[in-house]
Amino acid sequence: MSTLKPIITICGTTGVGKSKLSIELALKLAQGIHGWKGARIINADSMQVYTGMDVITNKVPVAERMGVEHLLMDFKQPGEQYVVGQWVQDAIKAIDETHRMDMIPIIVGGTSYWIQHLIFPNRLPTPGQSLSDSVAESIANLPPELLELFNALPEHPPSAASHPQDALLLHNLLTALDEPVAQRWHWRDTRKVMGSLRVIKDTGKAPSEIIIEQSKTALIPRYRTLCFWVYAEPSILNERLDVRVDDMIKEGLLNEIKELRAIASSPARSSPDAVGKKPAVVTGPSDESAAKQTDYTVGIYQSIGYKEFHDYLASPEPSEKLFASAVEQMKYGTRQYAKRQIRWLKNKLLPAIYSANGGSDHAAALLPVYLLDATELGDQWTSCVLDQGERITEAFLGNETLLDPLSLSERAREMLTIDVKPTSPTEILRARKKVVCPACTLDPSQPFMVEAGSQWEAHRRSRTHRRHASRDKKMHGQSVTRRATVHSDIPSKVDAEDQQDQQDQHRSIV
Repeated sequence: MSTLKPIITICGTTGVGKSKLSIELALKLAQGIHGWKGARIINADSMQVYTGMDVITNKVPVAERMGVEHLLMDFKQPGEQYVVGQWVQDAIKAIDETHRMDMIPIIVGGTSYWIQHLIFPNRLPTPGQSLSDSVAESIANLPPELLELFNALPEHPPSAASHPQDALLLHNLLTALDEPVAQRWHWRDTRKVMGSLRVIKDTGKAPSEIIIEQSKTALIPRYRTLCFWVYAEPSILNERLDVRVDDMIKEGLLNEIKELRAIASSPARSSPDAVGKKPAVVTGPSDESAAKQTDYTVGIYQSIGYKEFHDYLASPEPSEKLFASAVEQMKYGTRQYAKRQIRWLKNKLLPAIYSANGGSDHAAALLPVYLLDATELGDQWTSCVLDQGERITEAFLGNETLLDPLSLSERAREMLTIDVKPTSPTEILRARKKVVCPACTLDPSQPFMVEAGSQWEAHRRSRTHRRHASRDKKMHGQSVTRRATVHSDIPSKVDAEDQQDQQDQHRSIV
């Protein structure tokens, strides 16, 4: 029997009832299950850490929390940055305190990236005191322009849309310092490029070096963890999410966005002394100021809805057409976010859990993971999600034989069965390399790239590629037969979903 202390995690997309399940489980545990005196809920939603803004972040109203204590929620000001490493440390403290109270920590939220780093230690870059030999040599060989950039990295990633030259230069710098990792990122994906450069700055090591080091260490969990994935079929969920957006607007979404815009344009937000203090709310903020100062990739400004309603709220004469466009953009963004959440769970968290379990029988797994089918609401949700969740929780805490996770439903069998992911450093670094398409690169300063493999083959067969290749043939008297080249410093068309998989500045390496 494991000596690790138990926790329960609840992951899944937005709109499936994760919070409801966590509250119901906490109430069940309050009845006294296997000697435990109850449960406390620890928030793992990166947007719900911010105080106020209850509508845009979809917090459960206090009245609906049924007296269950919620931790790490409503404690950061909207202008503050709060990243994964900070949350993990805060969550560990909350978990330890909860265990000392003979209560079960229930970690719930849609930021599965955070939950993964809570479960598995030593997977976040740690500060280094000196440069590795390879990084020191690479820095010594940097041309003056790139050395100057490395010594004074911008605070926020440049926009590839408005400042493509800056974006490309940033990628050139990463290529010079860590070519294997640079080959995986698109030059337009300045957030990932900047994240990799920050890792080099903070740790003194190239991300590829860290990948190799981590591959030599087995994944060992911090806790004996019962993992619930609350899942709904996307075709059904999407309709539910559209209705949720409409409801959010009725509940005062636009008022919250206006308040955020006021905070974004407040001088207090950019002041070094403003961190940790409540920013002054400015009445009648300058829309131009708010647009210039706001980085939509950090803090609460990532919340879906804030960026989407910018044009409508900034317009001197807001129209029904602008409003309808903003609503549709928000609905689309919410659906895409749900897709990214599923991708992370299936492609990142599940492989890590299966690796840690080492192929052991589900009854002996340190990290049993169950998919609860929330496709249908009402009585179906109660039987498929709540009732099954309560039975599994009781068995888990009582160290009883657990059900086979694949036996719960056909959807569970389908979603929990995954392809084996590459684990060797070489395979990881080769994955998702970008290649330049010479025929479709109309501007050498903004090369067109696609992912090697099936995406490249599909691109070669596309009408656009054939048209550009025909143009080159006419211009040069021969068909463009040059092979696409891996071009780590000049990437391709950005996969918009992958671009937003990880929103923290200090992220996992891969």
